[in-house]
Amino acid sequence: MVHTPGDAPLLDVQDLTVDVLSRAGVAQRVVHGVSFTLHKEETLALIGESGSGKSISAMAVMGLLPATTARVGGSARHLGTDLLTLPADQLRARRGKKIAMIFQDALSALNPTLTVGYQIAETIRAHEQVSRRQAHARAVELMARVRIPDPARRCRDHPHQFSGGMRQRIMIAMAVALSPDVLIADEPTTALDVTVQAQIMDLLAELREETGSALLLITHDLGLAAGAADRVAIMYAGRILEQAPVEELYDRPAHPYTRGLLAAVPRLDGDITDLTPVPGSPPGPGLLPSGCPFHVRCSDAQGRCATEPPALLPAPPARLVACHYPHPLEVSGA
Repeated sequence: MVHTPGDAPLLDVQDLTVDVLSRAGVAQRVVHGVSFTLHKEETLALIGESGSGKSISAMAVMGLLPATTARVGGSARHLGTDLLTLPADQLRARRGKKIAMIFQDALSALNPTLTVGYQIAETIRAHEQVSRRQAHARAVELMARVRIPDPARRCRDHPHQFSGGMRQRIMIAMAVALSPDVLIADEPTTALDVTVQAQIMDLLAELREETGSALLLITHDLGLAAGAADRVAIMYAGRILEQAPVEELYDRPAHPYTRGLLAAVPRLDGDITDLTPVPGSPPGPGLLPSGCPFHVRCSDAQGRCATEPPALLPAPPARLVACHYPHPLEVSGA
């Protein structure tokens, strides 16, 4: 999806920070100044290793982090309204109706004691003045929309009676029940086989096109993002290190971490012996090195990398990179 510079983003996150509080009240920063925008009919993939801050950033935007254990800073403007400063009742009214989230573990997210039809219907009734009968009819329609066979019968079943792929379809039905303009999908294909993964991503793409919504796709799967995203943001240790259109980033990665991630992905046209894993492990929240958080694993690191954190700066043609020594970006055909 191509948008013009004048297009107002549906979601505009700027300088997002998250501090997690210990039982002793000590704050530990786990998200450091994350910024990104999301436009109508666009998919932005947020990619990173486990613990990079992807999911907690999304939870912060949705207002799902408990105030007793987390402090959130920065701004997250949805159609101009900062979600981070909304009163709780106004945020609840917007959440689900205007901005919705598809959670990673559908079995945990769904109530095991209630039928799936009831849970979808109650999502509708929480935001709209409709009868139970009307909400139930809408639930059946939504189950059909996400291609669950025999929806009128299956809406009376409980979550454990569905396969993992079908449970994820139910989560998608709940998320799109009120036609939100922003969908956040947190690892929506985890633990699903490759065929079902493709079906889920195709379904999300179709729903995005039908409704004109935007999709924030949180994943660690570079292959999945390559086929689904318009833009990609690479996260590491609670920071975005690189952001670019998907073709630009995959063809010409500028950050050493991005290049390392791509070098570790098997290719159909390559030799598996050519795979090069990124050395070392990501640092824990309380063990961040000084300077660039990646410098201890980076083969290109030089003196200033250990002392000076790099800013996320523009790089042509449409890229942001946080690196003192990014890889030269050759122009195609030059």
